[in-house]
Amino acid sequence: MMGKLLLVRPSKQYADQVMSYKKEMEQNGDSFDGCAGLEDVHSFEEWIDFENRLKAKYKDGYVPSEIFLAIRQTDNHVVGMIDFRHPLSDFLFNFGGNIGYSVRPSERQKGYASEMLRLILPICRDFGENRVLLTCDKNNEASRKTIIKNGGVLEEEIIDTAELSKSGILQRYWISI
Repeated sequence: MMGKLLLVRPSKQYADQVMSYKKEMEQNGDSFDGCAGLEDVHSFEEWIDFENRLKAKYKDGYVPSEIFLAIRQTDNHVVGMIDFRHPLSDFLFNFGGNIGYSVRPSERQKGYASEMLRLILPICRDFGENRVLLTCDKNNEASRKTIIKNGGVLEEEIIDTAELSKSGILQRYWISI
């Protein structure tokens, strides 16, 4: 599995794949973790204007983020999305963490999430981070395994007053990089 993915900045080259990713996630009833608000847009052109759109959405809670598409090298197919948010706002510190990610439903159970997280950690370090916070629903076994596989250490479980999880409990993990 190692070395089969590349993280690339979104570009027009991937516009159709990004929009098909959105459709597949919607059809599966998934949350759009790490997708920079893809669920809120109707076109790639609207989505790619991250900074202006997300500043308008989150106002004072906005923080810059680095958004990447996870591209399978063998066929240049978008299999996932991941973003690194920095610095942490109060909301992200309490609930969301530095990193969010998702894998399209048709590409799950192939190790892509672990590879995506592994690939983004050096990028986080390049931005001056020595540790990053990730959160997941207590019942999201796949995400928990992905985080732990990449060195995540459980700090605590908290009641999810932000209603981001299905279980009502968020787990907070730190990864030292």
